[in-house]
Amino acid sequence: MNSSTITREQLTRMFDHTNLKAFATKQDFEKLCNEAKELHTAMVAINSSPVAWCKAFLKDTDIHVGAAIAFPLGQMSIASKVAEAENAILDGADEIDYVLNVGRLIMGDLDYIEEEMRAMVGLCRKYNKIIKVIFENCYLTKEQIKQAACIAKKVKPDFIKTSTGFGTGGASVEDVELMKACAGEEVQVKAAGGIRSWETCAAMIDAGATRIGTSSSFAIVEGFDQAHK
Repeated sequence: MNSSTITREQLTRMFDHTNLKAFATKQDFEKLCNEAKELHTAMVAINSSPVAWCKAFLKDTDIHVGAAIAFPLGQMSIASKVAEAENAILDGADEIDYVLNVGRLIMGDLDYIEEEMRAMVGLCRKYNKIIKVIFENCYLTKEQIKQAACIAKKVKPDFIKTSTGFGTGGASVEDVELMKACAGEEVQVKAAGGIRSWETCAAMIDAGATRIGTSSSFAIVEGFDQAHK
């Protein structure tokens, strides 16, 4: 996909329209889902607890419900992550975004990262759900990002993702390019964290991102419309 030729519909179908705030209420999730329907986004990105609510709000649409697992820290056991993800799937989640164990990756425990990824991918394959692995790149060196992406190339989740949006930094063009180059053609890249304008979004698309995680979907679309007058 190229930002210079993308259509408005193609753009909005790249969005994972997001509300991951700790204080979000049922009313907030209903608003999020109504916005997603208005824009016709790919997904709503939420924590695992409100999945059933959002599934009901999005009934009779093709918009997916995505559950964030071990969010935002990733410091849960593999068994806990699998259990949370399975519970979200049984509640109606169509997609799972889980935070890998950042500390284990920094320690160089690549066997653990692969074991965790295989467990999460295996669960989602069992239920025929989309799986995304969140790296949280702001805490990682370029070599560590590369190592995690190379594991993903072997294990083949559907997506690898730059950030939670709750760390010290978000998506960067350089990281998206690196992740895509290392993960190969069979694994897509989701850019998330700090994407609030059409210009930033376009740069991520041109770097290789095929999903955009953002709570600023309307602002991005407004920028797109202004740029294409």
